[in-house]
Amino acid sequence: MAVKGCMFDFNCTLFHLEDAESWLRAVVGESGLAAGEVDVPLWAKRLRDFGAVPGGPAPREAGPELMRLWQERDLDAVRHRAAYTGLLRAAGLPWPELIDALYERHMTAPAWRPYPDTAEVLRTLHDHGVGVTVVSNIGYDLRPVFRHHGLDAYVDAYVLSFEHEIQKPHPGLFRAACAHLGLAAADVAMIGDDRVADAGAAALGSPVHFVDPLPVTDRPDALRKLLTHLL
Repeated sequence: MAVKGCMFDFNCTLFHLEDAESWLRAVVGESGLAAGEVDVPLWAKRLRDFGAVPGGPAPREAGPELMRLWQERDLDAVRHRAAYTGLLRAAGLPWPELIDALYERHMTAPAWRPYPDTAEVLRTLHDHGVGVTVVSNIGYDLRPVFRHHGLDAYVDAYVLSFEHEIQKPHPGLFRAACAHLGLAAADVAMIGDDRVADAGAAALGSPVHFVDPLPVTDRPDALRKLLTHLL
């Protein structure tokens, strides 16, 4: 069924954050530490397994206070920073001088890569007059990422959890996205990778489509394949 609007998740749907090893290597390279001082592959795996990598797996053995912060991390920028810098410390990273730089790195546009078909799909929807919103659980402004990659012209509105102080699957975020487009929820599809958070749009009557949260190199055309369901 053709839709009049689309809501897209951000992380693992339109973009994917660089892998943990690239993330750590970039910061180490800028830190002045000698390459031999940091076993990058070992510590990248340690941080990812612990849950200290933004956009990565949920933390394990982090303790109740850090777990609470992690669960609430996308409600505001303060909790988002506190959750991830706290996890980096709790993971035992022996270079505390890198913690703030690691956190800052993941918010930079170069740390994010669009999927191979992201630009094509957003442009196609735009050319067909389909309104597009980005609906994301996130603790900071992701608009610069879209501008950096030349995709901001295809997005009509951003509905971000930290700006609304609610997180998906709360229907309020999806309702706000539909309101920005001036459309009924039934006319707006939700595309995401999270079978719980993104499925919240179904409560308003929006059709929901899922893609797998694979690395950019392993998912060349999942968004493109959805176009037949959207146009």
